[in-house]
Amino acid sequence: MVTAIVLIECEKGTVNQTAQSLAEMDGISEVYSVAGRVDLVAIIRVQNNEDLAQIVTEKMLHVPGTTRTETLIAFQVYSRHDLERMFSIGM
Repeated sequence: MVTAIVLIECEKGTVNQTAQSLAEMDGISEVYSVAGRVDLVAIIRVQNNEDLAQIVTEKMLHVPGTTRTETLIAFQVYSRHDLERMFSIGM
């Protein structure tokens, strides 16, 4: 599984529509509106790098309202939830 975090800047007044369009795409598991230097953060979870490349370079950039993206590829996850599940009874 390949996970990527995409930071997205939007045209003024298009955040809600852009977020909804992104959230409907296969491979994008979550879209967050955020405060800070970017407007949205999208979480992509796909099977391989080719799928990731297709979403980022062919699909996301054509969503109306998107002006700039920065893609961060995750190497490893560190999550309290995963640790709790690993050490729970029955694992």
